[in-house]
Parts: sequence; structure tokens; C-alpha cells
Amino acid sequence: MALAITDATFDEVVLKSDKPVMVDFWAAWCGPCRMVGPIIDELSTEYDGKVVVGKVDVDANQEFAAKYGVRNIPTVLVFHKGEVVGKQVGVAPKQTYADSLDALL
Repeated sequence: MALAITDATFDEVVLKSDKPVMVDFWAAWCGPCRMVGPIIDELSTEYDGKVVVGKVDVDANQEFAAKYGVRNIPTVLVFHKGEVVGKQVGVAPKQTYADSLDALL
């Protein structure tokens, strides 16, 4: 399962990570988010130990969604050394997400 990331833990978990980090910005009411969710969970298992994979519920945690200009969900951002290096808005095939992680490993 992907890690639940909050505004309180974002800095430590994402920005200070020594590994690449994939963050899914989502909400419970969002249909497309429910399609992406299982893909993110699979990637979390497959890349365990190599990449941090987490989810931010934008209804409960708006600070970093606003900071990174997340206006549509699902939005998946990939961070490396505290910087955004990849972005996918909307639903994409699992391989699209995997490719963005593989490029950093």
C-alpha cells in the first residue's frame, strides 16, 4: 500500500527523501482517482525499498497541492532530491508511471 502523506509529513517524507518519490494527489469522491489508486498501490509494492510511493488526500491536505499547482486530480508528481521531475495529470497506463520511476533508478 502507498504511504499516506499529509501536509505535516510532506517535507520529511517527500522533500528530504534520499530516494525518488512518487506522490498521487487524489480525493475519495474522484472517479478517475479510484482508477489510479490501485496502480499506485502496485507500484508501491514493486518498487519497495527503491522508491517512496505515497498519496495525498487533497481534501484533507491542501497546502502542498496548492504549492505545486495541483488543480486537477488525479495528479501524480515525481520528486527527486526535493524537486519535481515528473508530472502526470489524469489517468495513464501503469507503464507510464513505471517509466518515470525507472528513469531515476
